[in-house]
Amino acid sequence: MSIIENLNEEQLLPVLQTEGAVLITAGAGSGKTRLLTHRIAYLIEEKKVSPYNILAITFTNKAANEMKQRVDSMIGSNSGVWISTFHSLCLRILRRDIDKLGFSKSFSVYADDEKNHILKELFTSFKVEDESDRKTIIYHINRAKNNNLSPREYEAEVVGESLEEEINGVYAGYQEKLKNSNALDFDDLLMKTYELFQKFPDVLAFYQDKFKYIHIDEFQDTNKVQYDIARMLAKKWQNILVVGDEDQCIYGWRGANIENIANFQKDFPSLKVFKLQQNYRSTKKIIDIANKVIAKNETRIKKVLWTENPEGDDVTYFLANSDYQEAEFVGRKIVDLIRNEGYSANDIAVLMRLNALSRNFEKFLNNAGIAYKVLGGFKFFERAEIKNVIAYLRILTNPFDEESLLRIFSFSKMGIGENTIITLRMQDNKPLLYIMKNIENYDVKPSIKKKAESFMQIYNTLKEKINLPVASFVRFIIDTVDFKKIYNTDSEEDLTRLLNIEQFAESVKEFQKDNPEATLDEYLQSVALQNDLDNTDFEENSVLLSTVHAVKGLEFKIVFVVGMEEGVFPIIRSFENDDIEEERRLMYVAITRAKQKLFLSGCRFRNLWGREQFQKPSRFLEEAELESFVNKTKPTFTPSAFTQPAGSKNFDDFKKGVQVFHSSFGVGEIVDDSEVQSSKMVTVNFNILGAKKLSLEYAPLKILKK
Repeated sequence: MSIIENLNEEQLLPVLQTEGAVLITAGAGSGKTRLLTHRIAYLIEEKKVSPYNILAITFTNKAANEMKQRVDSMIGSNSGVWISTFHSLCLRILRRDIDKLGFSKSFSVYADDEKNHILKELFTSFKVEDESDRKTIIYHINRAKNNNLSPREYEAEVVGESLEEEINGVYAGYQEKLKNSNALDFDDLLMKTYELFQKFPDVLAFYQDKFKYIHIDEFQDTNKVQYDIARMLAKKWQNILVVGDEDQCIYGWRGANIENIANFQKDFPSLKVFKLQQNYRSTKKIIDIANKVIAKNETRIKKVLWTENPEGDDVTYFLANSDYQEAEFVGRKIVDLIRNEGYSANDIAVLMRLNALSRNFEKFLNNAGIAYKVLGGFKFFERAEIKNVIAYLRILTNPFDEESLLRIFSFSKMGIGENTIITLRMQDNKPLLYIMKNIENYDVKPSIKKKAESFMQIYNTLKEKINLPVASFVRFIIDTVDFKKIYNTDSEEDLTRLLNIEQFAESVKEFQKDNPEATLDEYLQSVALQNDLDNTDFEENSVLLSTVHAVKGLEFKIVFVVGMEEGVFPIIRSFENDDIEEERRLMYVAITRAKQKLFLSGCRFRNLWGREQFQKPSRFLEEAELESFVNKTKPTFTPSAFTQPAGSKNFDDFKKGVQVFHSSFGVGEIVDDSEVQSSKMVTVNFNILGAKKLSLEYAPLKILKK
């Protein structure tokens, strides 16, 4: 049987185009991995190309291993083709020739722990104490490396930045320490390979001669330096095939550059472009929804997915009144699918934009006895920020719990580090909290006494309120410790952490509502019990709860996409940063994970940032032309919820201190009304986006009644 016998026409054409540059834009579920493996086998079996001259690059070790196995099974032997990730490829190249750059061939590769330790020392040297400033510097180092810029080259990128000196100093110092340690980090594996090729043409020529046929999978996820390496390797023979889907480019936040597809077309002007548009995964109705959504993006190569699969069920959209009701709808539907329609738990995925939304779904599935697992984040009570809050609860109820105390020291900004802890423990064999409480009785430095006294002041303040109702006490801890100050950047990570903490506070409210007489100890026992249940082995057959990012490349018979609201999906940051096209690509990825059934859901009111907020349905629902569903379920505003001077130009009610709602920015409070009379402008401090100056004549502001 021929290697290419089972390929469809769309797949066959690029397989036969073995010479020259080839760009394949492959729609979701269109069989691109099948195409790649068949092309490699075709080159070896039919074109008699030596495996020595073939290179294939994927983005995960798992994908590389699977591709090796497929190729070997097709040609009946261990092919010897270089199939690897970019990082593995570069490591192999550097082991051979890095001594030309002044490193020993026995160099170490530093992971995050070693990297963070070096950066911590440099932050101390440059007196960068604020955690937000540290994150900013790390962001710039990552950005520089993703764009293949050395410390000297990156200086021009940060001229005028408030932390210009610190960014340049820490980046340069970091690279110097790596060099002195004969070490590279993962980004350096790419950068040093590029540098090696640039400075030593003979090394580049060796690999150009070796790799006469180059294949790159998931091309849309390449960053600049990865693209530069691929371009250099392919320059001599021009035989390079890249396959990807710009509609699934969802990793811009970690350096993926969608412009690489356009650059590829410029750098290889004679290239042939092929489209894989036949989808083997989903029903026609699911494909129709996906096509309608992604068509709104302008930065893409136009293609329209099609399938010979059945029409399938209608896509279902459910608009709940509350986030709890949304979870109830999803949970009950999952129970029905498993118990009455013959589906298995592992046929089902619940996908969300932010893992902070998972709590209610976890709770419902747990109570219903449905096994589940979580991707794209820890299960709710296993997340670091939740454990940080719980650590305060535990040390306040059990002063002997030193693990919780040490956890508090490790994440808070109290300056109580390892050396201070060692010093305190040397004073006495009594519990650490006891020593800190009685610090005046010990002969330690004034600075250590001051740190201990500062912590004990917070501890005693919290301890005084321990008899409050559980939910009130948890809220008191969150506000007193001031987690907003600890997670104080506008990054998606910190935004998610704070949102998780607010969700935690809501979960305690629900516990108290169900158990009005329960004590703090009893609440902690309930958390411990839930953790025990979470540790049950659900791997064999369990519903998947996941962020959309974490399931790219996976597929499920049934998919629920939840939190379909403006500010959640799409995430609110995209309004500010003009990232709406990446959010839309993320929605496209979510839709195209579904094979048979697709459910979309959202709610009118969601508990966010400690209060119930009105949520506007996601724009993606309208773009998918689900108007019949949206129109039936649009929220109706009752007089008890909102007031607005309809048809009036009198804005006297918009005063300082009044809470308002904006359809895109959410709930906020007017903090400056000094310009209302003169220019009809107010300044509103929104819960998520912060302060914004808005026109009362044009901004969609509504007053929230108390």
